[in-house]
Amino acid sequence: MNSNELILAMKQIEKERGIKSEVLIDAIEAALVSAYKRNYNVTTNVRASIDPATGAIGVFASKTVVEEIENPNSEITLKEAKKINPLYEVGDVLEVEAFTKDFGRIAAQTAKQVIIQRIREAEQGAIFDEFAEKEGEILTAIVQRVEKNGVYVEFGKTDGIIPYNEVIQGETYAPGDRIKAYVLKTQRNNKAPQVLISRTHPNLVKKLFELEVPEIQSGVVQIKAIAREAGQRTKIAVVSFDPNVDAVGACVGPKGIRVERIVQEIHNEKIDIIEWDPDIAVYIAKALSPARVLMVYVNEDEKAAKVIVPDNQLSLAIGKEGQNARLAAKLTGWKIDIKSKSTSDVELDENDFGLEDEENEPDRE
Repeated sequence: MNSNELILAMKQIEKERGIKSEVLIDAIEAALVSAYKRNYNVTTNVRASIDPATGAIGVFASKTVVEEIENPNSEITLKEAKKINPLYEVGDVLEVEAFTKDFGRIAAQTAKQVIIQRIREAEQGAIFDEFAEKEGEILTAIVQRVEKNGVYVEFGKTDGIIPYNEVIQGETYAPGDRIKAYVLKTQRNNKAPQVLISRTHPNLVKKLFELEVPEIQSGVVQIKAIAREAGQRTKIAVVSFDPNVDAVGACVGPKGIRVERIVQEIHNEKIDIIEWDPDIAVYIAKALSPARVLMVYVNEDEKAAKVIVPDNQLSLAIGKEGQNARLAAKLTGWKIDIKSKSTSDVELDENDFGLEDEENEPDRE
């Protein structure tokens, strides 16, 4: 390869693989140094130089000035040294251009291997940087295989894994399945960057709503909080400060189509969409939906609330194995103690939440 061919080749690689010419020049220079040292079995300082404009290559080796040469690859006679500069004396070290034309097949192969390795490292570095910027986003992945430690997927340029503890319980995967997942982080291994993703993270649901609901994308509707027990139930609190926009209705969508798409994406997980409220008592009452709440007493100092519900709503408010109450507490950030009307020592009046409909409200689980 002559100088012009080298320059053209580097430009082509830069264009096709996105690796800058400077990186390639560094790789080739390192390859030439490695090849020279191996071919001539020297440990002295060797330097390679490539002109980025012309492609001209030079290899330079440090040689010690001696009276008699024992190793011509690392030594030079005083007579030859003085031809370069009359001031040189025995023991001085000078840099001379090495004879690279004698590089054999082994040296050339060494250079090729070093170049390939550097290019691979540069490509992997670019991929790592690209996916590192995607942390906190959701990506579409294609399932490759399922193993005991997780689900292996690929994104086209690199591979990813859903660790076992980030897999939705009860969800099954088959090679070729396309799934959406939340990017936790990107890490390096011996082969290539690997992306750790999650199907259980609460932000997966949040990001799906951001993709599905135009009002969230535009900022008209905001997601204030989210609590999730993956594979079972999610509660999400939304608000709109535009009086003409129904935040919950926007997230549900016409005939429920928006939320239904999200439910299908996360293995038919139940989703409760509630309207956030600046009044913490009202917010807690809504967070316990679908249960109906009669009264909420708050303790600001301890961030704790006592909630009174109709007798026939107690099991619904608590939820199966305490799930509804647990998610409501996560959503609001408050401790919630739920009591039925008959077991509480609180007197309720006509202004209490929903009291007028108590007798007509069915018991739902």
